[in-house]
Amino acid sequence: MGMIRKGARNLITDVAGLRVGQAEDVAARTGVTVLLCDEPSVAAADVRGGAPGMRDVVLDPASLVDSVDAIALSGGSAFGLDAPSGVQAWLRARGRGFQIAPGAPRVPIVSGAILFDLANGGDKEWGDEPPYRALGMAAVERAAEEFALGNAGAGFGAVAGHYKGGTGSASSVGDDGFTVGALAVVNSVGSPIIPGTNMFWAFPFEQDKEFGGRAAKGALGPIDLDLPGDMKGAVRPGGNTTIAIVATDAELTRVELQRLAVMAADGFARALRPVHTPFDGDLVFAVSTARRGFSGLRPREVMRLGNMAADCLTRAIARGVYAAQTLGDVKSYRDIFP
Repeated sequence: MGMIRKGARNLITDVAGLRVGQAEDVAARTGVTVLLCDEPSVAAADVRGGAPGMRDVVLDPASLVDSVDAIALSGGSAFGLDAPSGVQAWLRARGRGFQIAPGAPRVPIVSGAILFDLANGGDKEWGDEPPYRALGMAAVERAAEEFALGNAGAGFGAVAGHYKGGTGSASSVGDDGFTVGALAVVNSVGSPIIPGTNMFWAFPFEQDKEFGGRAAKGALGPIDLDLPGDMKGAVRPGGNTTIAIVATDAELTRVELQRLAVMAADGFARALRPVHTPFDGDLVFAVSTARRGFSGLRPREVMRLGNMAADCLTRAIARGVYAAQTLGDVKSYRDIFP
């Protein structure tokens, strides 16, 4: 088997043709993260959580529209479903979108998913105009190849178990040149930490100390198989969710991309415990920019890319928690384990 290394930025934007923009409402402790495709890109999605919140999600490979212009990840629970509207307006003003009929307005395709951050102590008294449409427009306007992790964008007010959650990203490049990247916003019921230690569940997948490279403190012995003590104490339906995007430059069909999304979802289970609960809306989008064609056996190549995507998502989740900073009463990983 070949060698796999992290990308130059170790961000999803190592996949050529993608940019990420973010915007926050600091007073409300919320935000939006937007993945912007330079060109319409084939997309699929896999939903594993019991309480998802989403808009215009490309799920069925048999449906007419097979590509997206952007994907918006947002805080705000159902209010955050306004974020794609702001992104859509920004794109239409720039001539982007699906041409339905000659002379008709173009319709930009913007999928979206939301997480619950309404109980994190921020000021949510925004009156008749929730901030998410404006945040979506501001985020896509800032889209670039470099972007912040931790308390940024949709991860600004996120909480992962007992720890401050956040926005994370990672990438991998195979020796065949194919690139895979992941972007995750971590707001899970479950814990990212092995019980009784300071170690991330994701630690076997860490590259170049990207989430601290810490030596273990505590016993790495038999794991307590009960629910972890550092998961969220007051769990409620729709009150959590880890939402993510994986991307590749490989030219995949929609069916192949759907398999990539399914395989990538295992990254949730490698990084969080418990996962895909009735209280989470876990969802992963998969996007192909189709910059590189295949030369080998396609099912084998799809298998390898799916494995890379799951590993990238595992690392992105840990990076999001590791990069986060204490916000209000919710302590960060690095403050709990200094």
